[in-house]
Amino acid sequence: METGPVYVGIDVSNVQLDVAERPSGERAVIPHTEEGIAILVEQLRTRRPACVVLEATGGLQVPLASALAVGGIPVAVVNPRQVRDFAKATGQLAKTDAIDAQVLARFADAVRPTPRPLPDEATQQLGALLTCRRQLIELLVAEQQRMQRAPHPIQRQIQAHLTWLKQQLAGLEEDLTHRIQATPLWREQEDLLRSVPGIGPVVSRTLLAELPELGTLTHKQIAALVGVAPLNRDSGTLRGRRRIWGGRAVVRSVRYMSAVVAARHNPVIKAFYQRLRAAGKAPKVALVACMHKLLTMLNAMVKHQSPWRLSAQGT
Repeated sequence: METGPVYVGIDVSNVQLDVAERPSGERAVIPHTEEGIAILVEQLRTRRPACVVLEATGGLQVPLASALAVGGIPVAVVNPRQVRDFAKATGQLAKTDAIDAQVLARFADAVRPTPRPLPDEATQQLGALLTCRRQLIELLVAEQQRMQRAPHPIQRQIQAHLTWLKQQLAGLEEDLTHRIQATPLWREQEDLLRSVPGIGPVVSRTLLAELPELGTLTHKQIAALVGVAPLNRDSGTLRGRRRIWGGRAVVRSVRYMSAVVAARHNPVIKAFYQRLRAAGKAPKVALVACMHKLLTMLNAMVKHQSPWRLSAQGT
C-alpha cells in the first residue's frame, strides 16, 4: 500500500483531459466536459494528492483549475516552458498528450511547485476584460499603421473601423472602471497602488487581475513570479550577464512601461535610475533594476496596506 505523497499531472486539450499519477504510474483519459471535470474532481478527492499540476494554456485550463481549487484539491498552474525544459533535461523529447501528462506528474513530484490560490470569478472576469483591452489596442495600432500605406479609396473603410475600435475601447474602459469602483476591496487596492508616482490605471488593474499574490509573498518570490529577478548565466570560469526571463509576461510588460514613467516622474525611482546610469549601467539594465525595485515597493505597500509616502521610501 502506497504511503507517500501522490502527485498528479493533467494535460488539458479541447477534447479530453489526460491524467497521470505518481508514484503509482496510473493513467486515465477523461472527456473535457463539465461532467468529466466533476468526475475527475471526485476521483482526485479520494486520492488526496499533494499537488495537481496543469500547464497554463491560454485559459483552457481555467475551468478545471477552478473546479479543483473549489474542491479543496491543491493545484498549481505552471509555465509551459518550464515544463518543456524539465522534459528535455530528463531526456523526454517525444510529445503526445499522454506523455505530456506523465511529464507534468514527474515535474510535480520532482519540483514540488507550491499550489497558489486561484483568482475568484470576479478577478478572472477583470483579467478577461484586460485581455480584450490589449487585443483592441493591438488592432488599433495595426489599423493605424495600415492607414499610412493604404490607397486613398481604402482609407475611408479603415477610418470607419478605427472609429468603431475606439468606441469599443472607450466602452471597455468604462466597464473596467465600473467594476473596480463597485468592488470595495479592489477600489482600496487600486487607490493604494495608484498613490505611487508612475502607476496608472492600466498597471494597477493589471496587477489586480494578473498578480493576486502581490503582498502575500516575499520580495524575492514576487520578483521571480513576475520574471524580474536577475538570473545567473555562469559556468566554470565564465561569467555571463544576469538576465530576466520566464514569469508572467503580461505583468512584466506593463511593469516595464511603468518603470519608464517612474524613472522620469517618481523621485525615488528617478534617483535610483540616475545613480545606476552614473555607475555605468546600460539604460535597459537600469530600467530592469527599476522594475525590480518598484515591484518590491508595491509588494511591501500592499502587504502592510500602507500608501506611498516619499519619506518612507528613501533613495
